[in-house]
Amino acid sequence: MTGNALPDPSTLFGGRVRRRLHEEQVIWITTVGRDGTPQPNPVGFLFQDDHSILTYNAAGANRLAHIAARPRVSLHFDGDGNGGDIIVFTGTARRADELPAPHENPAFLDKYRDRLVEFSGSLDRFSERFPVPVRIEISKTRGF
Repeated sequence: MTGNALPDPSTLFGGRVRRRLHEEQVIWITTVGRDGTPQPNPVGFLFQDDHSILTYNAAGANRLAHIAARPRVSLHFDGDGNGGDIIVFTGTARRADELPAPHENPAFLDKYRDRLVEFSGSLDRFSERFPVPVRIEISKTRGF
């Protein structure tokens, strides 16, 4: 990650980026398939203290093979429906098997506990369905 991967938090754009990184529930990750086709998918995420983004993934998710072969990815939030509030990140993704399972990650639980239970029936079941952590090191942010 470069030192200027995120905009200055004292600017309007930088403040908006950080607010959305902390408050949004879904971010879109785009990996690149074997045939070169971009593959966008919505995922839950956690903004990390080191300014990386953490996602948990199903063991059979195609994006894991995409990341292993082509680790450069992009991420973005939904816009405002009128072409505004655009935030796009680029970075490098890798499996992060050293990180705890979702149900053992206090910050992830703080953000998603109720949604995980609603989505999967229990915290343990969510971790069984989405056991693979992926960390994306942000290298650039753009938007308007």
